[in-house]
Amino acid sequence: MSAPVATTAALPRAVRIGYGSGSVATGAFGTVPGLMLLPYLTDSLGITAIVAGVIVFLPKAWDVILNPIAGRISDRTVDPRGPRRPWLLRAGLTLSVAFAVIFAAPELGSKVAEAAWVLVAFLACATAYAFFQVPYVAMPAEMTSSYDERTRLMTWRVAILAFTIMLAGATAPVIRDAVGGRDGYRVMGVVMALIIAIGVVGSYRGTRHAPVGSVEAGPGSLRDQLRIVATAHDFRNLLITFVIQALATGCMLAGVAYLAEDVLDSKGAATVLFVCFVGPALLLTPVWSAIGGRIGKKRGYLYASLILAAGAALAALAQSAPAAVVFLATGLVGVGYAGCQVFPMAMLPDAAAVDARRTGTNRAGVYTGVWTAGETLGLALGPGVFALVLALGDYRSSTDGDAVQPDSALTAIVLGFSLLPAALTLLSLWWLSRYTLDASEVDA
Repeated sequence: MSAPVATTAALPRAVRIGYGSGSVATGAFGTVPGLMLLPYLTDSLGITAIVAGVIVFLPKAWDVILNPIAGRISDRTVDPRGPRRPWLLRAGLTLSVAFAVIFAAPELGSKVAEAAWVLVAFLACATAYAFFQVPYVAMPAEMTSSYDERTRLMTWRVAILAFTIMLAGATAPVIRDAVGGRDGYRVMGVVMALIIAIGVVGSYRGTRHAPVGSVEAGPGSLRDQLRIVATAHDFRNLLITFVIQALATGCMLAGVAYLAEDVLDSKGAATVLFVCFVGPALLLTPVWSAIGGRIGKKRGYLYASLILAAGAALAALAQSAPAAVVFLATGLVGVGYAGCQVFPMAMLPDAAAVDARRTGTNRAGVYTGVWTAGETLGLALGPGVFALVLALGDYRSSTDGDAVQPDSALTAIVLGFSLLPAALTLLSLWWLSRYTLDASEVDA
């Protein structure tokens, strides 16, 4: 079996932008359910926080099982367009349609029936997303073999991701509030579905001239491949770091609407929080890339993580400090978040490519399947953990969002948004410290 043969030359800007446009789809799907689905369930459908947390978590848990399978299937796909690109279009457009269905539930007259609608639609979304995201993330390892070029490629991806998070995260609440009620959620779902479709088509067309090398799946069963990947020391430590940080990010995303409406007492603050979070990322993604070129990806990742944790910890003052302090803290989180996306996404293909060079066998799809499974698990656990924190704080669900919350619920919202994510981010650095790959080994 031969490993992928990828170019060391700089990729054309059109290819970088084309590949990065896939982050429009991943950013919208990764952001909006984490931001809007839990409030939709608790404050519109009247479902208790614990049950809502389970509904948000189960489809993502399914993805954890499915993602490695999707990676293995894409490794074995034979198509003139390459093994990954056909899945971008097939799964991506399915994802777009299923996303609109999540928030389109009619008045069914039963909380159980409406909860089931959301669960089934979200499960369909999660399945389609697995077959889009895994091949998409696998592509950089086959597009270039250059350590630095992968960082430049990820710079475009993260910049577009940050823009999409800001666009989707800032406009989704505005659309919901402008229309009002459940119709607001329905309209918002359709608009976000169209944004996802734009990203899907953009990534499919934009990568049509990207080099893919020769791609042959590794021998043995999926279980054999997963066993081998599990022994990859650097990949394992990088993955654990990223998953724990995804859990921290998931908690913060789930808490935005609650922090804005219940603590800051302003629905409009949700949009401001998102702009504060993503605005720095839009500006500083190229800066983090340059920093990585100077000091290395691992050290850059460490500094970004510390900044993210510091910003999250500062947000613990939300109940007593002016709103401006909370916005400043969220902006600091955004500064760190940009680096915490650029570096691990650039380090993942390094680990997959080093494995391919050492073994002569391509397992890029399996690597990225395991990676996206871990990321999905972290992001899914985030809202679930936040919902648990709400329940412990005696949060009161309603069908109109007007329930008066006790002080214990307000404290729970703040802690779930701030100190918990900060602690998780700091915890993740133990595994990052054990990562060893650098430019000399990757480019050897």
